[in-house]
Amino acid sequence: MLTLSILNSLFERTGAVVLDGGLATELERQGHDLNQKLWSAKLLKTDPGAIRHAHRAYLDAGAQFITTASYQASVPGLAAAGIPESQAKKLLLDSVSIAQQAVADYLGCPWRQEELDRPFVAASIGPYGAFLADGSEYRGNYGVSLDELRDFHAERLAVICQAQPDVLACETIPSAQEAEVLRDILAERNDAMAWVSFSCADGEHLCDGTPIQDSAAIFENCPQVFAIGLNCTAPQHARSLIEKIRVSAPSKRVVVYPNSGQVYNAQGRMWTGSSSAADFGRLAKEWLTAGATLIGGCCQTGPEHIRVIQETLRG
Repeated sequence: MLTLSILNSLFERTGAVVLDGGLATELERQGHDLNQKLWSAKLLKTDPGAIRHAHRAYLDAGAQFITTASYQASVPGLAAAGIPESQAKKLLLDSVSIAQQAVADYLGCPWRQEELDRPFVAASIGPYGAFLADGSEYRGNYGVSLDELRDFHAERLAVICQAQPDVLACETIPSAQEAEVLRDILAERNDAMAWVSFSCADGEHLCDGTPIQDSAAIFENCPQVFAIGLNCTAPQHARSLIEKIRVSAPSKRVVVYPNSGQVYNAQGRMWTGSSSAADFGRLAKEWLTAGATLIGGCCQTGPEHIRVIQETLRG
C-alpha cells in the first residue's frame, strides 16, 4: 500500500488528483442489470471482464485512482446470495486484482506494486447499509450494535488488505457512529492508508444529522486516514462541506466525489432528474479553489464527467 510520504509526494507533484466516477453507472451503460442486492459485486463472479472494461473506460478518461467493485461486497452479503465463505473471500480479493489488471492493461506492462508512475487502486469499503441494500446508507439508522458494526467492517478489511490495494476508500458513511467504528479499526492497522468520505444530507450535516465538522474531527488524529470528504451527495452541497471539513480537520486532504445531481429513490432503486457532464468542469474548479485535492464523481457520473474534470484540473 502507499505510504503517507508517497501520497504527499504525489500531491506535491500534481496538486490534485482525479478519481473515477460511478462504477455501477458505467456497468449499467454497458447493458448490465444490477438491480439486485449485490449490485456491481454480482459481476465479480459472473462477469469480471465487464468490471475490468469499466475500469479501463475511466482510466482512458484520465482517472488517476480507480475504485474496486467491492462497495457492496462482504462475506455475509455474498453468503446471503448463496456463495460459500471461502469463495466470498476470494471474490473480495478478486475485486482488487481485477482493478490491478486493468491498470496493467492500460499501461501495457505487468502490475508492479512498487511502480509509482501509474494509476492507483482504491479498495471500496462501503457502509453497513450497502450490505442491507435498503437505502440505509442514506439514513444511517441500521439498528445494530457497535459490536456488529465492528465485526462486519473488521472482517472485510482484514480480507481485502491481503490483496494489497494502494489505498482504502471508506465511502458513503452516513453516521458518526459508523465513522467512529472505522476509525478504531483503521487505527489498529499499520498496513493501510485510507480516505473516508461521508454521505451528507445538506451542506452541513451527515445523513444521520451529525454536523460535518464533528464527523471530520473524528479522524483528525488518525494517521491511517490521509483524506476526509464526501461522496454520493448532491454536488450543490460540496463547497460548503469542503470548507467545513478544512476547518475541523486541517491536517487532512479533502476528497470530493458527489453524485451527478440526480435524486435517488431507494424504494424504486432508480435515479430521477438530469445532469450535464459539462457542469463538472466548472464545479471541479470550484471544489479545487475551496480546498479539495481528490476530485471525481459518484452515482450517475461516467467517463465523460471524469474527462471534463481531468481537462479542467490539468488545464
